[in-house]
Amino acid sequence: MPVRPPRPPLPPLNALRAFEAAARLGSFSRAAEEIGVTQGAIAQQVRHLEAFLGLTLFRRLPQGVALTEAAQEARPRLSAAFDALALTVHDLKASHAGRALVITALPCIAQLWLSPRLPALQRAFPDLAISISAMEEPPAGRHDSFDLALFYLAKPPADALALGEDSLLPVCAPALARALRTPADLAGQTLLHDAVWRSDWARWLRHVSTHGIDAGRGPSYSLYALALDAALGGAGVLLGRRSLVAPYLADGRLVTPFIDELPSGDRLTMLFPPAGKPHPRRAEVVAWLEAHS
Repeated sequence: MPVRPPRPPLPPLNALRAFEAAARLGSFSRAAEEIGVTQGAIAQQVRHLEAFLGLTLFRRLPQGVALTEAAQEARPRLSAAFDALALTVHDLKASHAGRALVITALPCIAQLWLSPRLPALQRAFPDLAISISAMEEPPAGRHDSFDLALFYLAKPPADALALGEDSLLPVCAPALARALRTPADLAGQTLLHDAVWRSDWARWLRHVSTHGIDAGRGPSYSLYALALDAALGGAGVLLGRRSLVAPYLADGRLVTPFIDELPSGDRLTMLFPPAGKPHPRRAEVVAWLEAHS
Protein backbone atom coordinates (compact mmCIF):
# COMPACT_ATOMS: atom_id res chain seq x y z
CA MET A 1 0.00 0.00 0.00
CA PRO A 2 1.51 3.33 -1.02
CA VAL A 3 2.39 5.63 1.82
CA ARG A 4 2.02 9.35 1.31
CA PRO A 5 3.95 11.74 3.47
CA PRO A 6 1.76 13.96 5.65
CA ARG A 7 1.20 17.52 4.59
CA PRO A 8 3.58 19.93 6.24
CA PRO A 9 2.08 21.81 9.19
CA LEU A 10 0.54 25.18 8.40
CA PRO A 11 0.41 28.29 10.56
CA PRO A 12 -2.99 29.51 11.77
CA LEU A 13 -5.16 30.81 8.94
CA ASN A 14 -5.76 34.09 10.79
CA ALA A 15 -2.02 34.76 10.87
CA LEU A 16 -1.71 34.12 7.13
CA ARG A 17 -4.74 36.29 6.45
CA ALA A 18 -3.37 39.17 8.53
CA PHE A 19 0.00 39.00 6.78
CA GLU A 20 -1.55 38.81 3.29
CA ALA A 21 -3.79 41.83 3.90
CA ALA A 22 -1.00 43.91 5.46
CA ALA A 23 1.41 42.98 2.66
CA ARG A 24 -1.10 43.66 -0.10
CA LEU A 25 -2.30 46.96 1.36
CA GLY A 26 1.11 48.08 2.64
CA SER A 27 -0.27 48.99 6.04
CA PHE A 28 -1.24 47.30 9.31
CA SER A 29 -3.99 49.88 9.89
CA ARG A 30 -5.55 49.37 6.45
CA ALA A 31 -5.37 45.60 6.91
CA ALA A 32 -7.12 45.96 10.27
CA GLU A 33 -9.86 48.04 8.65
CA GLU A 34 -10.39 45.48 5.87
CA ILE A 35 -10.53 42.47 8.20
CA GLY A 36 -12.45 44.24 10.96
CA VAL A 37 -9.97 43.94 13.83
CA THR A 38 -7.59 46.30 15.60
CA GLN A 39 -4.18 47.28 14.30
CA GLY A 40 -2.66 45.63 17.36
CA ALA A 41 -4.36 42.34 16.45
CA ILE A 42 -2.81 42.46 12.97
CA ALA A 43 0.63 43.12 14.44
CA GLN A 44 0.21 40.23 16.89
CA GLN A 45 -0.83 37.80 14.15
CA VAL A 46 2.15 38.85 12.02
CA ARG A 47 4.48 38.23 14.97
CA HIS A 48 2.95 34.76 15.42
CA LEU A 49 3.58 34.00 11.75
CA GLU A 50 7.15 35.29 11.93
CA ALA A 51 7.76 33.07 14.98
CA PHE A 52 6.29 30.05 13.18
CA LEU A 53 8.44 30.66 10.09
CA GLY A 54 11.55 31.72 11.97
CA LEU A 55 12.09 34.79 9.79
CA THR A 56 11.18 38.44 9.60
CA LEU A 57 8.41 39.43 7.21
CA PHE A 58 8.26 43.19 7.81
CA ARG A 59 10.91 45.79 8.51
CA ARG A 60 9.55 48.16 11.13
CA LEU A 61 10.20 51.74 9.99
CA PRO A 62 9.60 55.11 11.68
CA GLN A 63 6.80 55.69 9.16
CA GLY A 64 5.05 52.35 8.73
CA VAL A 65 6.41 48.99 7.62
CA ALA A 66 8.10 47.49 4.55
CA LEU A 67 8.19 43.91 3.29
CA THR A 68 11.40 41.93 3.47
CA GLU A 69 12.67 40.31 0.28
CA ALA A 70 11.32 36.89 1.26
CA ALA A 71 7.91 38.34 2.04
CA GLN A 72 7.81 40.22 -1.25
CA GLU A 73 8.42 36.97 -3.10
CA ALA A 74 5.74 35.05 -1.20
CA ARG A 75 3.01 37.70 -1.16
CA PRO A 76 1.65 37.26 -4.76
CA ARG A 77 1.35 33.48 -4.34
CA LEU A 78 -0.34 33.82 -0.97
CA SER A 79 -2.79 36.40 -2.37
CA ALA A 80 -3.57 34.07 -5.27
CA ALA A 81 -4.19 31.24 -2.79
CA PHE A 82 -6.63 33.37 -0.76
CA ASP A 83 -8.37 34.46 -3.96
CA ALA A 84 -8.75 30.82 -4.99
CA LEU A 85 -10.05 29.92 -1.53
CA ALA A 86 -12.57 32.78 -1.61
CA LEU A 87 -13.72 31.76 -5.08
CA THR A 88 -14.18 28.15 -4.00
CA VAL A 89 -16.26 29.20 -0.98
CA HIS A 90 -18.29 31.55 -3.19
CA ASP A 91 -19.00 28.74 -5.66
CA LEU A 92 -20.08 26.44 -2.83
CA LYS A 93 -22.48 29.08 -1.55
CA ALA A 94 -23.69 29.91 -5.07
CA SER A 95 -24.68 26.29 -5.65
CA HIS A 96 -27.34 26.67 -2.95
CA ALA A 97 -30.40 28.20 -4.62
CA GLY A 98 -31.92 29.17 -1.27
CA ARG A 99 -29.11 31.45 -0.13
CA ALA A 100 -29.55 35.21 0.06
CA LEU A 101 -28.73 37.29 -2.99
CA VAL A 102 -26.26 39.97 -1.87
CA ILE A 103 -26.66 43.45 -3.34
CA THR A 104 -24.00 46.06 -2.61
CA ALA A 105 -24.73 49.71 -3.38
CA LEU A 106 -23.62 53.28 -2.87
CA PRO A 107 -25.46 54.48 0.27
CA CYS A 108 -27.65 57.00 -1.58
CA ILE A 109 -28.57 54.39 -4.21
CA ALA A 110 -29.38 51.84 -1.50
CA GLN A 111 -31.58 54.33 0.37
CA LEU A 112 -33.26 56.27 -2.42
CA TRP A 113 -33.23 54.08 -5.52
CA LEU A 114 -33.17 50.49 -4.33
CA SER A 115 -35.15 50.71 -1.08
CA PRO A 116 -38.36 52.07 -2.69
CA ARG A 117 -38.27 49.17 -5.16
CA LEU A 118 -37.72 46.47 -2.54
CA PRO A 119 -41.37 45.80 -1.67
CA ALA A 120 -42.25 45.16 -5.33
CA LEU A 121 -39.05 43.18 -5.81
CA GLN A 122 -39.91 40.94 -2.86
CA ARG A 123 -43.43 40.44 -4.22
CA ALA A 124 -41.92 39.42 -7.55
CA PHE A 125 -39.54 36.96 -5.82
CA PRO A 126 -41.33 35.94 -2.60
CA ASP A 127 -39.07 32.93 -1.99
CA LEU A 128 -35.81 34.86 -2.47
CA ALA A 129 -33.90 36.31 0.49
CA ILE A 130 -32.16 39.57 -0.40
CA SER A 131 -29.30 41.07 1.59
CA ILE A 132 -28.28 44.72 1.03
CA SER A 133 -25.09 46.40 2.16
CA ALA A 134 -23.94 49.98 1.58
CA MET A 135 -20.39 50.76 0.46
CA GLU A 136 -18.71 54.01 -0.52
CA GLU A 137 -16.60 52.38 -3.24
CA PRO A 138 -17.42 49.63 -5.77
CA PRO A 139 -16.41 46.18 -4.48
CA ALA A 140 -13.04 44.89 -5.59
CA GLY A 141 -14.50 41.53 -6.53
CA ARG A 142 -11.82 39.23 -5.23
CA HIS A 143 -12.02 40.43 -1.65
CA ASP A 144 -15.69 41.41 -1.43
CA SER A 145 -18.52 38.89 -1.54
CA PHE A 146 -21.48 40.14 -3.58
CA ASP A 147 -23.82 39.06 -6.36
CA LEU A 148 -24.79 42.45 -7.73
CA ALA A 149 -23.53 45.99 -7.10
CA LEU A 150 -25.10 49.36 -7.95
CA PHE A 151 -22.89 52.42 -8.37
CA TYR A 152 -22.59 55.57 -10.46
CA LEU A 153 -19.74 55.18 -12.96
CA ALA A 154 -18.53 57.53 -15.67
CA LYS A 155 -17.07 54.66 -17.68
CA PRO A 156 -18.80 51.35 -16.90
CA PRO A 157 -16.69 48.24 -17.66
CA ALA A 158 -17.62 46.06 -20.60
CA ASP A 159 -19.15 43.34 -18.42
CA ALA A 160 -21.39 45.79 -16.50
CA LEU A 161 -24.96 46.85 -17.26
CA ALA A 162 -25.48 50.62 -17.45
CA LEU A 163 -29.07 51.73 -16.82
CA GLY A 164 -28.71 55.11 -18.51
CA GLU A 165 -27.06 58.46 -17.91
CA ASP A 166 -28.33 60.48 -15.00
CA SER A 167 -29.08 64.22 -14.99
CA LEU A 168 -28.81 67.07 -12.50
CA LEU A 169 -31.61 69.54 -11.80
CA PRO A 170 -32.48 71.94 -8.96
CA VAL A 171 -35.30 70.71 -6.71
CA CYS A 172 -37.03 72.25 -3.72
CA ALA A 173 -40.24 72.29 -1.74
CA PRO A 174 -43.24 73.73 -3.64
CA ALA A 175 -43.53 76.77 -1.36
CA LEU A 176 -39.93 77.73 -1.99
CA ALA A 177 -40.27 77.32 -5.76
CA ARG A 178 -42.79 80.17 -5.94
CA ALA A 179 -39.96 82.64 -5.33
CA LEU A 180 -37.83 81.27 -8.17
CA ARG A 181 -38.46 82.61 -11.68
CA THR A 182 -34.99 82.39 -13.22
CA PRO A 183 -31.71 80.77 -12.10
CA ALA A 184 -30.52 84.23 -11.03
CA ASP A 185 -33.08 84.10 -8.20
CA LEU A 186 -30.94 81.42 -6.55
CA ALA A 187 -28.74 84.27 -5.30
CA GLY A 188 -31.21 84.78 -2.47
CA GLN A 189 -31.61 81.10 -1.59
CA THR A 190 -29.71 78.54 0.47
CA LEU A 191 -27.94 76.00 -1.73
CA LEU A 192 -27.86 72.46 -0.32
CA HIS A 193 -24.89 70.20 -1.12
CA ASP A 194 -23.96 66.56 -0.97
CA ALA A 195 -20.35 66.41 0.29
CA VAL A 196 -19.21 64.02 -2.45
CA TRP A 197 -20.83 65.99 -5.28
CA ARG A 198 -20.14 69.46 -3.93
CA SER A 199 -18.98 70.77 -7.32
CA ASP A 200 -22.32 69.96 -8.99
CA TRP A 201 -23.86 73.38 -8.29
CA ALA A 202 -20.97 75.13 -10.02
CA ARG A 203 -21.35 72.82 -13.02
CA TRP A 204 -25.09 73.47 -13.30
CA LEU A 205 -24.74 77.24 -12.95
CA ARG A 206 -22.16 77.26 -15.75
CA HIS A 207 -24.52 75.13 -17.83
CA VAL A 208 -27.28 77.75 -17.57
CA SER A 209 -24.79 80.64 -17.97
CA THR A 210 -25.65 82.15 -14.60
CA HIS A 211 -22.88 84.15 -12.94
CA GLY A 212 -22.44 86.08 -9.72
CA ILE A 213 -23.73 83.30 -7.46
CA ASP A 214 -21.41 81.68 -4.92
CA ALA A 215 -21.88 78.02 -5.87
CA GLY A 216 -20.04 76.84 -2.76
CA ARG A 217 -22.19 78.50 -0.13
CA GLY A 218 -24.72 76.61 1.91
CA PRO A 219 -24.59 73.53 4.13
CA SER A 220 -22.94 70.28 3.03
CA TYR A 221 -24.22 66.84 4.05
CA SER A 222 -22.22 63.64 4.32
CA LEU A 223 -25.26 61.62 3.20
CA TYR A 224 -27.34 62.51 0.17
CA ALA A 225 -30.47 61.43 2.04
CA LEU A 226 -29.82 64.15 4.66
CA ALA A 227 -29.54 66.82 1.97
CA LEU A 228 -32.76 65.51 0.45
CA ASP A 229 -34.52 65.69 3.84
CA ALA A 230 -33.40 69.32 4.16
CA ALA A 231 -34.86 70.10 0.73
CA LEU A 232 -38.14 68.36 1.62
CA GLY A 233 -38.30 70.47 4.77
CA GLY A 234 -37.91 73.71 2.82
CA ALA A 235 -34.40 74.47 4.07
CA GLY A 236 -33.06 75.29 0.62
CA VAL A 237 -32.60 74.20 -2.97
CA LEU A 238 -30.84 70.91 -3.71
CA LEU A 239 -29.21 70.01 -7.00
CA GLY A 240 -30.89 66.67 -7.37
CA ARG A 241 -30.00 63.58 -9.33
CA ARG A 242 -33.08 62.60 -11.31
CA SER A 243 -32.54 58.91 -10.56
CA LEU A 244 -32.78 59.65 -6.83
CA VAL A 245 -35.41 62.41 -6.67
CA ALA A 246 -37.83 61.14 -9.34
CA PRO A 247 -40.35 59.67 -6.82
CA TYR A 248 -40.48 62.96 -4.91
CA LEU A 249 -41.10 64.91 -8.12
CA ALA A 250 -43.78 62.42 -9.15
CA ASP A 251 -45.78 62.82 -5.92
CA GLY A 252 -45.28 66.58 -5.68
CA ARG A 253 -43.26 66.68 -2.48
CA LEU A 254 -40.48 68.30 -4.51
CA VAL A 255 -40.68 70.42 -7.65
CA THR A 256 -38.10 71.64 -10.11
CA PRO A 257 -38.36 75.42 -10.58
CA PHE A 258 -36.38 75.42 -13.84
CA ILE A 259 -36.52 73.23 -16.94
CA ASP A 260 -32.75 73.07 -17.45
CA GLU A 261 -31.15 69.69 -16.75
CA LEU A 262 -27.46 68.88 -16.99
CA PRO A 263 -26.21 65.37 -17.88
CA SER A 264 -24.34 64.17 -14.82
CA GLY A 265 -21.56 62.50 -16.78
CA ASP A 266 -22.07 59.12 -15.15
CA ARG A 267 -24.49 56.21 -15.26
CA LEU A 268 -26.29 54.12 -12.69
CA THR A 269 -24.47 50.85 -13.29
CA MET A 270 -24.92 47.22 -12.27
CA LEU A 271 -21.63 45.47 -11.56
CA PHE A 272 -21.07 41.73 -11.22
CA PRO A 273 -18.33 39.60 -9.61
CA PRO A 274 -15.47 38.99 -12.05
CA ALA A 275 -15.40 35.23 -11.50
CA GLY A 276 -17.22 32.31 -9.95
CA LYS A 277 -20.69 30.90 -10.29
CA PRO A 278 -23.48 33.52 -10.25
CA HIS A 279 -26.40 33.24 -7.86
CA PRO A 280 -29.05 31.00 -9.49
CA ARG A 281 -31.62 33.85 -9.40
CA ARG A 282 -29.31 36.73 -10.29
CA ALA A 283 -30.27 36.98 -13.97
CA GLU A 284 -33.97 37.22 -13.03
CA VAL A 285 -33.32 39.96 -10.49
CA VAL A 286 -31.12 41.91 -12.91
CA ALA A 287 -33.85 41.76 -15.58
CA TRP A 288 -36.46 42.95 -13.04
CA LEU A 289 -34.34 45.88 -11.85
CA GLU A 290 -33.55 46.89 -15.43
CA ALA A 291 -37.26 46.84 -16.31
CA HIS A 292 -38.08 48.95 -13.24
CA SER A 293 -35.23 51.46 -13.50
